[in-house]
Amino acid sequence: MTNTRHTRLKNLGEVEQVVMDYIWAHGASTAEACREGLAASQPMKDSTIRTVLRRLEEKGYLSHVVEGRTFIYKAADARQNVAVRAVKSIIDRFCGGSAEELVIGMVDGAVLDRQQLERLARKIAEKAAETSASIPPTLNKPILPRKGRKP
Repeated sequence: MTNTRHTRLKNLGEVEQVVMDYIWAHGASTAEACREGLAASQPMKDSTIRTVLRRLEEKGYLSHVVEGRTFIYKAADARQNVAVRAVKSIIDRFCGGSAEELVIGMVDGAVLDRQQLERLARKIAEKAAETSASIPPTLNKPILPRKGRKP
């Protein structure tokens, strides 16, 4: 039996984030495995971990299957995909939908160090090269104005 909800992801609390980090790192887990795996850094009662897992499922971060009487929880999506959606939400809410505005703000605010900026520049250059390589040569030429027309 699979139980998956498709809701808009809501923000994670601190304990929820710790549990998601555990699930992303260790894969599908039971409540007991999560509780034991987090005991050293985040001790929780059995009822607490079960409540956190249920809330994470309600928020759309987890799904579960039932084996016998045991719920086995797994991440509904990969960590990177969740991060991308969170960043898109920030871009929409605070940057008017402009990723460029977000990156410029991060550069101006010194959020990115020199090494990160260089990696970002390389990634942009690679993506630009991929994009131009995938465009047919006839479409990859600049558009010139027709004779007798102003540009």
